[in-house]
Amino acid sequence: MVTDTVSTGRQDPKTAQDTNPALGITAAVIIVFIWSGWLIVSKVGAESALTIFDIAGLRFGLSGLVSLPIVLYFKPWRGMPVHRMVVMAILAGVPYVLLGYAAFTFAPAAYGGVFMNGVLPAMTLALGWIWLKERPLRSQVGGAALIIAGAVLAALDVVQAAASGAWIGALLFLVAACWFSVYLILNRLWGVTPLQVLLVLSVLSGLVYVPIWFFFLPSNLAEAPTSQILLQGTYQMLPNLVGLNLLTLAVRHVGASVSAAIMSAVPSLGAILGLVLLGEALGPLTWAGILVLSLGILLTSLRPRTARGDRSAVGQRG
Repeated sequence: MVTDTVSTGRQDPKTAQDTNPALGITAAVIIVFIWSGWLIVSKVGAESALTIFDIAGLRFGLSGLVSLPIVLYFKPWRGMPVHRMVVMAILAGVPYVLLGYAAFTFAPAAYGGVFMNGVLPAMTLALGWIWLKERPLRSQVGGAALIIAGAVLAALDVVQAAASGAWIGALLFLVAACWFSVYLILNRLWGVTPLQVLLVLSVLSGLVYVPIWFFFLPSNLAEAPTSQILLQGTYQMLPNLVGLNLLTLAVRHVGASVSAAIMSAVPSLGAILGLVLLGEALGPLTWAGILVLSLGILLTSLRPRTARGDRSAVGQRG
């Protein structure tokens, strides 16, 4: 995987020029709202009669069914190596999603926003620097430092208010964030298309996971209220069918680092939604953390004019 990734590190100049920053930023902002809502819906699901395997089954089963006709018509698997499908499915498919669902059984929704989304820009910059030798701008380093500081401040409040097992949820969220940071970089380097996202993260993931879930994994689907099944089944499709495809557009047009920076607004919006909808109280450190996080997002997202073009995003530097 490393050899293949490094060898494709230089982006086609034509691809680098064919970018639309406004489209990329718009896509990333929409993702913020989708994933902030996902934090709340997933937390509700984790506390419902459904098991985390049920929630994943609804997500991949329904999104796979909806995506199947599209995939069969356009045949996006042509020219796509099998090893890339496997890597994508692990980093952003069933294992990643189950890590997140499991974490919600230990920690509040705001915790997911802080540790699973808030740390993405810092992780992405670090991986790009170490793995791809892409030195970030000073403003990006400063922004990443503020994002980490804000996440830590917010986490301190949540830890004090959370149950004794909250650290388990934090650890699972961090692992999920690390995996997704790698996915962001590979998404850019491999030039993954929205149709390939549907193929791997909806259809193929559903074809593999749903039979395993149905025959072997714990399930309370028969005992769960219809309202919960409808809520989880409907909303859990959004990240697969809409969110990940918008992410592909965002990464392609503004780069992995900027996309991750914009999406790190999820902790603040998720915390506010958690307070309003779930009654998760926010302490002063959390609000301070949200403010620091927001400043970090701004610093990481903005870049001087001389930094635009092929030096602005992961996978576009020569």
